[in-house]
Amino acid sequence: MRGLVQRVREASVTVDGDQVGRIGPGLCVLVGVTHTDGEAEAHKLAEKIWHLRVMDDDAGVMNRSVADTTREVLVVSQFTLYGDTNGGRRPSWIAAARPEHAEPLVTAVVDQLCTLGATVATGRFRTEMLVSLVNDGPVTVLLEV
Repeated sequence: MRGLVQRVREASVTVDGDQVGRIGPGLCVLVGVTHTDGEAEAHKLAEKIWHLRVMDDDAGVMNRSVADTTREVLVVSQFTLYGDTNGGRRPSWIAAARPEHAEPLVTAVVDQLCTLGATVATGRFRTEMLVSLVNDGPVTVLLEV
């Protein structure tokens, strides 16, 4: 399971002209799932996101986590995180889990973040989404569990 984490000033997801998720300062996380992932990986990824120290402290140093600060997280399913371009210019999606396997695991990440105390907004699975964000820093970190 992969999570591409971006510290943001704000982020939102729009589907068919309707805003379905929005956060202020916090973390925008694109989540990719592969075939071998399960509940344990979903919980571990949520814990890593929650405790990742990429938020500034009072001195402007990345010493705090979203748990210590805004508690806001936007989670968006992103199967393309498992795109493989080793075979040429057209990505292969073979490593990406099928939606039937991936959707409950992305939901498990969201549920675990909520259990930890996060305010979580989400995109909408199996739709074309427009993700808008203002990356703060910029800070972008790839997590893999």
